[in-house]
Amino acid sequence: MNRPLILVTNDDGITAPGIRALVEVMETLGEVVVVAPDKPQSAMGHAITINNTLYLNRINVDGRTEFACSGTPADCVKMAVSEILGRKPDLCVSGINHGSNSSINIIYSGTMSAAVEAGIEGIPAIGFSLSDLDWNADFEPVKPFVKKIASQVLENKLPEGVLLNVNFPKLPLDSIKGVRVCRQAKAQWVEKFDKRQSPNGRDYYWLTGEFVNQDKGNDTDEWALENGFISVVPVQFDMTAHHAMQVLNTWKLDG
Repeated sequence: MNRPLILVTNDDGITAPGIRALVEVMETLGEVVVVAPDKPQSAMGHAITINNTLYLNRINVDGRTEFACSGTPADCVKMAVSEILGRKPDLCVSGINHGSNSSINIIYSGTMSAAVEAGIEGIPAIGFSLSDLDWNADFEPVKPFVKKIASQVLENKLPEGVLLNVNFPKLPLDSIKGVRVCRQAKAQWVEKFDKRQSPNGRDYYWLTGEFVNQDKGNDTDEWALENGFISVVPVQFDMTAHHAMQVLNTWKLDG
């Protein structure tokens, strides 16, 4: 029986330790093809390249051929399906991201946008993130969980139009209590811009901010991560607010 074809991508770049850990796990489950950005593309959201050329470079990583793409994470998935694989893979996994993509962060995340793009293409997809921004973070303890979750998706499939956003709590990872299927917490970044001035007198800005969780529920991804659980949030790319349609239909919109 043929092994599943698994596409691996990320937003931290093809040399990031997180994607190396993900490749190692996926190789135990199937045939792996890596198509990832040639440089960090964090917080790119679902951007795609339309006004510039795209390049794919074959590179050798530990004796295997991988593809470094000049574009965004979403570009990587599009290029993989159209130009490299010749067919849709059985699974797309993105990550393991250096830093959390829980709650509202999913909107900005390149990691999750790659997974969403795969979902749009009809490919079962998972985004994996570790709540540790350290480039040298220890991914070893999360590998068994990555394998288990990916195996379950391959075995059971996912509902149509659904992908998974998986986040691991910060160290110590050897004390993980388990896995929780959660909803996305209602939270936001309260942002400000640090205004500075260049030597030639031109103003410039650094975006800063504070993450504020307004959600006190114990069924959210933020609660799970704060309490030592792995959060698994089923995500859909149909952004229709179905609950609001009945209200809008009471408005006098057509004159």
